[in-house]
Amino acid sequence: MPTRPPAAAQTESIAGSVKSVVFHNEESGWFVATIAVDGGAPGGGETATIVGKSPTIWQGEEIRAVGAWRQHPTHGLEFEATAVECVAPTSARGIERYLASGIVRGIGERWAKKIVERFGEETLDVLEHHSGRLAEVKGLGEKRRQAIKRAWESNRGTRDAMIFLQGHGITSGASAKIYRQYGPDTVALVKRNPYRLCADIDGIGFLKADEIARKVGIEKDSPLRARAGLYHTLQTLAEEGHCYCERPELLLVAGNLLGIPAEILDQALSEEIEGGRIDDDGGRVYLRRLLRAERRVAGCVLAILDTRPSFRPIDVPAALAWVGRRLPFSLSPAQAKAVETALGSKFSVVTGGPGVGKTTIIRALLDVWRARGLRVALVAPTGRAARRMAESTGGEAATVHRLLKWNPQRGGFVHNAENPLEADVFVVDESSMLDVELAASLLSAVKPTSTVVLVGDTDQLPSVGPGNVLRDIIDSGVVPYVRLDFIFRQKSGGWIVRNAHRVNQGEGFLLPPAGEPSDFFFVPCEDPARTLSLVLELVQHRIPRRYNLSPLADVQVLTPMRKNDLGTESLNAALQNALNPTGPALRRFGRAYRVGDRVMQIRNNYDKDVFNGDIGFVRTVSPEGESLDVDFDGRCVVYAASELDELVHAYATSIHKSQGSEYPAVVIVVANQHYVLLERNLLYTAITRGKRLVCVVGSRFAVKKAIETTTTRQRHTALADRLRTQGALPPLATVPQDARAPLPSPAATPSAAPPPSGS
Repeated sequence: MPTRPPAAAQTESIAGSVKSVVFHNEESGWFVATIAVDGGAPGGGETATIVGKSPTIWQGEEIRAVGAWRQHPTHGLEFEATAVECVAPTSARGIERYLASGIVRGIGERWAKKIVERFGEETLDVLEHHSGRLAEVKGLGEKRRQAIKRAWESNRGTRDAMIFLQGHGITSGASAKIYRQYGPDTVALVKRNPYRLCADIDGIGFLKADEIARKVGIEKDSPLRARAGLYHTLQTLAEEGHCYCERPELLLVAGNLLGIPAEILDQALSEEIEGGRIDDDGGRVYLRRLLRAERRVAGCVLAILDTRPSFRPIDVPAALAWVGRRLPFSLSPAQAKAVETALGSKFSVVTGGPGVGKTTIIRALLDVWRARGLRVALVAPTGRAARRMAESTGGEAATVHRLLKWNPQRGGFVHNAENPLEADVFVVDESSMLDVELAASLLSAVKPTSTVVLVGDTDQLPSVGPGNVLRDIIDSGVVPYVRLDFIFRQKSGGWIVRNAHRVNQGEGFLLPPAGEPSDFFFVPCEDPARTLSLVLELVQHRIPRRYNLSPLADVQVLTPMRKNDLGTESLNAALQNALNPTGPALRRFGRAYRVGDRVMQIRNNYDKDVFNGDIGFVRTVSPEGESLDVDFDGRCVVYAASELDELVHAYATSIHKSQGSEYPAVVIVVANQHYVLLERNLLYTAITRGKRLVCVVGSRFAVKKAIETTTTRQRHTALADRLRTQGALPPLATVPQDARAPLPSPAATPSAAPPPSGS
């Protein structure tokens, strides 16, 4: 070893034993440690600091590293390793430190000393091959010996798996998930079929699995790779909203991705169909779960339409008159038609934009059904949408997931076709958000004798998941529906509503004269850096001061994208730094989760009863930094450090993720860098999220581009076709004149006067 640092960094190798681990990031593998350098360190010292990356590193281990000596401006001389190999120690003292470091559960400093005193340098060989000899250690009982044996075997398997996986570019966090899933067989299973990682492990995509496959020797045109690539292609299309892909197109897209000849792919597709993960439905190729879901939705809708209701038919004209006497205003013709359609149909749809009276329709229907003593279930796809529904109707509302109740033991919902929900009527708000699988789960649990009313806005963005359920049901022509288009809310909070409808009609923003109060503002700005500064100023100061709103709880920033300078990731980092820069935090995946942070769940977790899009606030961080508590509307959910990949900061969210939510104030960022995603329904959806205030910040060109672009990509779904080919539009239910009950007295107390029944 050199006696002094070289003038210029040059690559060399060192070896030594780890005396202490100063820091080790389990996610990135980055570590800082002190080692006793074989032959001495530069400058004549025996120890040195080493920095680098390693899946695991323990006190007492022997390491070999390649890198260069560097002079750190603060910490002085250190060895910056580009490659690190950790091996078990060979000296008795090293083995004792190694075991005492906690690498083997059940062996602390006391037992490490006793075991090494008995076996010396043979200790690791005894643990590996002759664990029965542990009985020779005085005081070491059978129970502890067995625990040490199991821990040693588990540690060896974990370590081998972690080194193997991280050697193939998988992070520590993901490696830990993989090992929890596969256990001691991890390395063998991944080598045999790395593509199973895509299906089994969240966060491992096809490209990463494909990279591992090439490294472990799977050929480019292997049938295994072809089948995995076909499934991945369909899965990617499902993430884009499609339920199926035409067979020739699927082979073409997969062929371009994989570089595999069509004849191999065609054979692989047949094998996948035989294997049961994929289905070919007349040339339309589906993931099997999506085909089953689409068929289930169609079958359930038609079954409900074709089955008599669980209650006596309602005298619709008399009920309309009864509702009219209760309301302080008259229903518009379209509203009256919507009430008539919902009361007289087993399955119906009410659609329209903001301010057109959808909530009034729901309230009127609830009055009628409740007065008849019917059991009504109010449902929405998200927690925020359910809360809005409950607040506006005065009734209890639930999310679809909580209504159906998840059973973790069965891995499915408690309520289904075999155990249906007990309700006479189901009203589903924000139903444009229903993807085909969620709709199938809900409708499967609805008895055919029940009545269903879907309420939603077909001009908003379609569901995040695959399918276009609300649009397809309307387009089928099988289900009666009413579109509301007269705007009632122009005067109360009217500028938000006006501009939402103007955007939906392809028109530019309409702003009030200077000095006139408004709930809608447009702040033009072309420069991204200046746009970010404006957003921070609005959220942190101007909106809270003027409207007496909390920047953390009441102001939501919306943006089209996740990446780029004005995407959710950059905006969240800047907003967190501005609104919540200090305090207890847990750091994972390059983020600091701090007490007070607003966070969002980004995938369904049925065990925790939290779902994609749920927003909460970090309330506590454990002193050891191993977990944090998130408050989701009064319900505390604990996240271990390894589970934080399910959370992202939510100071800013994508417009897609905001569906079904409403916020007191919304700041919408629309910039030229969002060009590829700018469409009319995106901007329309964003504007309709604001309750008291909407402020659009960004480029005039980008706003104009969004308003003018209506070429929304058509989703590949066949639900409308299935409904059309299997059903026909039923007539509205009617009640003979002589079977109608007398109308209630106009002087009767409205809440005590039930609407008339049919015979």
